[in-house]
Amino acid sequence: MTGLRERKKAETRAALGWAAIHLTAERGYENVRVEDIAEAAGVSPRTFNNYFSSKAEAIAYRHLDRSLRTAAALRERPVDEPLWAALTASALAQFAPGPEVAAMPTPAHAQWAAGIRAMIAEPALQGEWLRAAAIAEADLAAAVAERTGTDLAHDIYPRLVAAAVSAAVTVAMQHYLDSADPPTPIEPIVTDAFAQLAAGLPAPPR
Repeated sequence: MTGLRERKKAETRAALGWAAIHLTAERGYENVRVEDIAEAAGVSPRTFNNYFSSKAEAIAYRHLDRSLRTAAALRERPVDEPLWAALTASALAQFAPGPEVAAMPTPAHAQWAAGIRAMIAEPALQGEWLRAAAIAEADLAAAVAERTGTDLAHDIYPRLVAAAVSAAVTVAMQHYLDSADPPTPIEPIVTDAFAQLAAGLPAPPR
């Protein structure tokens, strides 16, 4: 029963986060209320407040959750797998759409991309984005340190890797948003970004 209850909580949190993103991309940040998000997720405003303190936190949650799941997946990868191969597989696994995504109408890519870009640029969200990024990078750095036998307190390597992963995912998502309609799938973009990092970012041929 405890496992079922926790899974239902996770599903509700994910549904609220996705609804917040979808409505904000569609209507603009200022035109979305907590009540709208709760209704889209099929719960009450009171339930929303049990999970999030603001719509900004709900919007940033999906990025945070994806990043935390990447760290959790890395801890489950085979210990003899090369680090960047494990990181790539761990990150890619988090881009599969969940059931809360299937419940929402699918917008045209151009409209969706424009809405997401406007959402990301919203000043009211910047604090939550930074907080989510800091939490996610710290957890991933800890997972990298465990895997590589390095020390978070003394070695720069695990934090550097975590920051590089965060940057790679951010750039890949931006590249995806800027792609044509129909867009290039995000999975090969993420794979390419990680491969370039694993290779040491060699200069491209002229």
